[in-house]
Order: sequence, then structure tokens, then C-alpha cells
Amino acid sequence: PSNGGRALILLAKHGLIELKDPKSLTPTPLDIVKNPKKLKFKELEAPLLPRALADVDLALINTNYAIEAKLNPTKDALFIEGADSPYTNIVAARKDRAGGADIAKLMSALHSADTKKFIQEKYKGAVVPAF
Repeated sequence: PSNGGRALILLAKHGLIELKDPKSLTPTPLDIVKNPKKLKFKELEAPLLPRALADVDLALINTNYAIEAKLNPTKDALFIEGADSPYTNIVAARKDRAGGADIAKLMSALHSADTKKFIQEKYKGAVVPAF
């Protein structure tokens, strides 16, 4: 598997490995303290993971790359991150623009019921709204 710390956190969450610091957001394979299934790790660049899937037993692939490779994350995945993932997308703005009306309008639209419904209908669980 690859995808750095994110993949290791997901494997630990599902009991496949145990990490030295379960709260760390940046673990590496060196932070694995228990590996009862004797998983071997090979780190690859995220865009390469779908092509490498045929050559490995398991790959942890970002949803955007899985969809691009014609994989269906909700059907092809053994497990998928939920809304509790620490890796949600965020909106950032310069300090002088953060309180602006345009940013407030964007945030309102992003967190609307319509946006949530769109995400749920379009991605059918492959992308999870975290709001």
C-alpha cells in the first residue's frame, strides 16, 4: 500500500496494523509496532496506485484516482474512509479576505443541504461530505 500516513491510519483503524502513536497524522512504515498479517509496504506516488493494483495484494488508493481508473470505491474497496477522517478538504483564505462577503457566500454554498445531496447522489458513498 501507499498514500503515506493516510493509508497507515486507515489500516490501523481496521485492525490490520498497530501504530506507535495512534493519534499521529504522519506515520511512516517505521511507526508500525504490530503487523500480525506480516504486510509488506511499498510506497508509490498516488497516481500510480491504480496501475500497480494488479501487481500487489492490496493498495490504498485516493478516491479521485480510483474513479479515474474506472474503479467504484463503494463496490471495489475493502474499506473506505468515513466522515470522521482527519483528511477532509478545507477552505483557506488570506487573512484580509477571510471575513469577506464572497467567502461567506462560498462557505454557505459549500455547507448547504443541496451541496450535501449533490455529493451523496453523484458519488454514492465514494466521497463523503464531512459537514
